[in-house]
Amino acid sequence: MTGVVKASHRLEPGVRDGLPAGLLEAVDFHGHLCPGLTIGYRAASIAMERLGVTRGSDEELVGIVETDACGIDAFQYLTGCTLGKGNLIFRDRGKQVFTLVRRHDGAGVRVALRGDALGADPERARLKARVMSGEATSDERAEHQRGSIDRVFELLALPSERFGSVSDVRVDLPPKAGLFPSVTCAVCGEAVMEPRARVRGGAPCCIPCATRYGRGWEINV
Repeated sequence: MTGVVKASHRLEPGVRDGLPAGLLEAVDFHGHLCPGLTIGYRAASIAMERLGVTRGSDEELVGIVETDACGIDAFQYLTGCTLGKGNLIFRDRGKQVFTLVRRHDGAGVRVALRGDALGADPERARLKARVMSGEATSDERAEHQRGSIDRVFELLALPSERFGSVSDVRVDLPPKAGLFPSVTCAVCGEAVMEPRARVRGGAPCCIPCATRYGRGWEINV
């Protein structure tokens, strides 16, 4: 959009000049620089180098992520694995784990952030808690921001073996994303992809409009 300042251009020149080009581009995509984004950047970079691949233009690569945090944006930007193309699989496990797979042979690399990669820093934790709660002063917010930038560069400088556990894996992948006809939900009147439709009263309906029947073990399905 005309007139929009890129997020990377809002960074201090000394910070911007010290970041790799791929991370700067991820910053523009994500909207800001943070340690979480850097984790995804490092994981993607490590996996791509080990697999010997470059960014996929279509579905040549498949990504599997186990977190819904900032790192996903860097991972999908660098690898080209996105929800829209159907080659980014999200597993809600709350773990900083990223797997990249070559579709043609199922060879993959799994990168899991080490538990001690970031190190323990009680003062940083205290500042973050105050910022997140909205109780931080302007000086504390500025200090927290400086600390976040420091952590970014710490993550970038970590050797791969200190950053995470890296392992070769073989993955059975789902087929490529398909195209399916839509049906009209008999309850709300909205279009729904046929394989996702349910039947209610003999008519198709979408998942939110379907009446569920269960015995208790379907929680979170």
